[in-house]
Amino acid sequence: MTLTFIYGDVCIYTTMKIDDMCEIECKHEDTIEEVKSELPADDILLKVSETFKVFGDLTRLKILQALFRRELCVCDLTEVLEANQSTISHQLRILRQNNLVKFRKEGKMAYYSLADDHVEKIIEMGLEHAKE
Repeated sequence: MTLTFIYGDVCIYTTMKIDDMCEIECKHEDTIEEVKSELPADDILLKVSETFKVFGDLTRLKILQALFRRELCVCDLTEVLEANQSTISHQLRILRQNNLVKFRKEGKMAYYSLADDHVEKIIEMGLEHAKE
């Protein structure tokens, strides 16, 4: 059985099937304490949450994918992604603020690359999951 809540003629949300829930309330205190003690601190989870929010933008994901291949300057990124420079620069700024990319200046050129291998691994895992 599924519970659906409707306001006017708009479906607000549908809850999970009642069959998917415990039919009685029973607490396994030893399990609860063990799991609670193994959870990371809230400040760490907040940082992870903020990082995943950054991955939630298509342009930023494309930038990261392009940077998997090699270090690129902003001009090359605009061509690869077929986007304007202000859009790319804005997204690169967000990626830098979240320590996902790094940059270096060479004369008047600004080159970007991935901050570390973790970034590529996270995206690869996301791609694998999406393909399942």
